[in-house]
Amino acid sequence: MPDLYIDGAWVGAADKGTREIRCPADGEVVRIVDEATSVDTERAILAARRAFGDGRWSSVPVAERGTLLSRVADLLERDRDVIARLESLDTGKRLVEAEYDVADVAKCFRYFAGLAQGDVLGGRVVDAGNPGVRSRIEYSPVGVCGLITPWNYPLLQAAWKVAPALAAGCSFVLKPSELTPSTTIHLMRLLEEAGLPAGVGNLILGAGATAGAPLATHPAVDMVSFTGGVVTGRRIMSDAAATVKKVALELGGKNPNIVFADADLPAAIDNALTAVFLHSGQVCSAGARLLVEESIHDRVVDEIVRRAQRIRLGGPFDPDAETGPLISPQHREKIERYVAGALAEGAVLRCGGRSPDPVEFPALASGCYYLPTVLDGCRTDMTCVQDESFGPVLTVETFRTEEEAIALGNDTVYGLAGAVWTSDAGKAERVAAALRHGTIWINDYHPYLPQAEWGGFKQSGVGRELGPTGLHEYLEAKHVYRNLSPAPSGWFSEEA
Repeated sequence: MPDLYIDGAWVGAADKGTREIRCPADGEVVRIVDEATSVDTERAILAARRAFGDGRWSSVPVAERGTLLSRVADLLERDRDVIARLESLDTGKRLVEAEYDVADVAKCFRYFAGLAQGDVLGGRVVDAGNPGVRSRIEYSPVGVCGLITPWNYPLLQAAWKVAPALAAGCSFVLKPSELTPSTTIHLMRLLEEAGLPAGVGNLILGAGATAGAPLATHPAVDMVSFTGGVVTGRRIMSDAAATVKKVALELGGKNPNIVFADADLPAAIDNALTAVFLHSGQVCSAGARLLVEESIHDRVVDEIVRRAQRIRLGGPFDPDAETGPLISPQHREKIERYVAGALAEGAVLRCGGRSPDPVEFPALASGCYYLPTVLDGCRTDMTCVQDESFGPVLTVETFRTEEEAIALGNDTVYGLAGAVWTSDAGKAERVAAALRHGTIWINDYHPYLPQAEWGGFKQSGVGRELGPTGLHEYLEAKHVYRNLSPAPSGWFSEEA
């Protein structure tokens, strides 16, 4: 069956192009999918434009839109095992992590279904200060949306965009990463099964430079939402400027995890490992910067190193694995260059810093694995501290005072997430308030809620996903002012 979904039909690429999808855990071919070009993308854009223009979805009552989203959540739960396996094969992540992801995706659809069935889209009355006037704010769908998602959480990131876009009444063209399309294809099949009208949702597959680029440049697209790297995000923002599109960008981060001496250290250490080594560090909010109070540096870092060396690597279906491979050989090469650069700058390698020995770990030899790595003795002027590795690499810095911890935590061009560990509630709140990052965890790391906004300050992006604000990204506000007693204004004279 073809893999592109355009105007309610499953079709192949216009030029019959295809792409192999390989599992990074062992390099085996997972599937072969159709590979779109700009020709296919334009067809999808025009289909979405027609669907939005005739109101086949935007005119559907909001509560009915919510009902469809709830139906999709039911179907996701029905197909959990199939979807989780697809996600694991594409990304190499452990099956249990993929199962958590599918559950989170269903929660996301249910959350936006609830918003659609509530009063968030109902607008508000404005007090005009005049009893003869009725003034109100109404919300309208933004229109045709280009949705571009990354490879690390393919289905979850698609849900964060598709669910609010549909709740708002938009039509869309969805382009997942060319490396991990399988669960997005399945999601489109579920949307079709749930009864989404033809043309409202469209799916294209392929490389960003060809299949994805028109979503930022085409005049028939009203908004583009992108999650991925900052370099690509800047390009999308620049391309979208020509037609002054609405833009929402989530561009990653270099996230500080701050541990004070009065913290619950066993909990802080355990969570520091999860913060950076979950999914081999391929998480935009990974706690890749450990900022530890100087007096406890040795105790904390020695224990993190000891435990990092014991982390078991393995494929998605290995019951003993604790984390998996990197996404591709190219990405592993990037991590190798990153670590080499850090050592050249003076960082101290405490563990890792290489791929597993193929003699010692023959089962890992054909995969894209990299050992959990700890770089000590780092400073904020180092490239390794400022640049996002997007891999299993922890940099360690020290501080002496609360003020220094805050200054170090904010010394980054990014601002996505961060954490503070302390038993002092006042200190925790002061630091959380002072850190310029979109999510701050206190004595925890990584949990998120679909009802809480997600996004970053500074170069971590523009706009927010999730929460009521995540829905409003897909809406336009309209002011409707009604004069109940129209009369001549008298501004200009009636005399000839």
